[in-house]
Amino acid sequence: MKTSPATMQVKLIDYAQAPLEKLFAAFRTCYSSETPIEIWERIEAQKIGHDRIREFVGERLKTGHASPLEQVVFWFAIAGVSRSLSHQFVRHRIGISFEQQSQRYVKFKQDRLAYVMPESWTRANLDDEFAALLQKTSDLYRRALDAGIPAEDARFILPNAAPTNFHVMVNFAEMLHICDLRLCVRAQWEIRRMVALMRAEIKRVLPEIAVFLQPKCGENRMGYCDESLEDWTKCPLGRVRPHKSALFELYETYGRKKAQALGESEFREVEEREQL
Repeated sequence: MKTSPATMQVKLIDYAQAPLEKLFAAFRTCYSSETPIEIWERIEAQKIGHDRIREFVGERLKTGHASPLEQVVFWFAIAGVSRSLSHQFVRHRIGISFEQQSQRYVKFKQDRLAYVMPESWTRANLDDEFAALLQKTSDLYRRALDAGIPAEDARFILPNAAPTNFHVMVNFAEMLHICDLRLCVRAQWEIRRMVALMRAEIKRVLPEIAVFLQPKCGENRMGYCDESLEDWTKCPLGRVRPHKSALFELYETYGRKKAQALGESEFREVEEREQL
């Protein structure tokens, strides 16, 4: 059985129709005396222009009011990613739903058994050894199936390099969170590449909201790096995004007093204020 490298594929299958209008209606429901029905009647009668809707949604997105974002949903088809990636991806659990290719029910055929190989192996001139090991694994996997071992048991020898496929439903709020973490250069290269492709697919059809899909240091997200100073110095984005330590230095230089750790007295003050 011959192994071959897998190719990552990411495609936006569908998304909630009229997403900006849905965001507008959701936000306006929170801040308007009008009912949601009245808001939608005005939208459908075109009494609220598209430019006004876009500007209003953009301003609300800057506030951090996240719950309306859950009402805009995307569906993705993802193929040719590794099990190493999938173990990370499924750790996102709120606002996202996965259907993943099963290694229990799917018997990988000769023309489908592939692998994902990091470029670092090629740079280290160990790609031939990597491929040879995967070839032996593939041969043993086929022999196991031919010997009557169930696929659910034969899969025990499949490595993290084995490819897998996803059908994913994710809302905009969770997509923002995923980009916060997985577009950061500290994220593993493969999942960073996949999320970048997901962002590109959204940008293709909805550039107005894709601009908010950034790593957490982006100007439309947290705005600064909260990783270690050592990691920040190695990051190519460090040239244009500040580190949190720089913000504290500014605060201590120009603020009213030096920043301090929170103590029990501060918590008691908060509790007392809540009782007012």
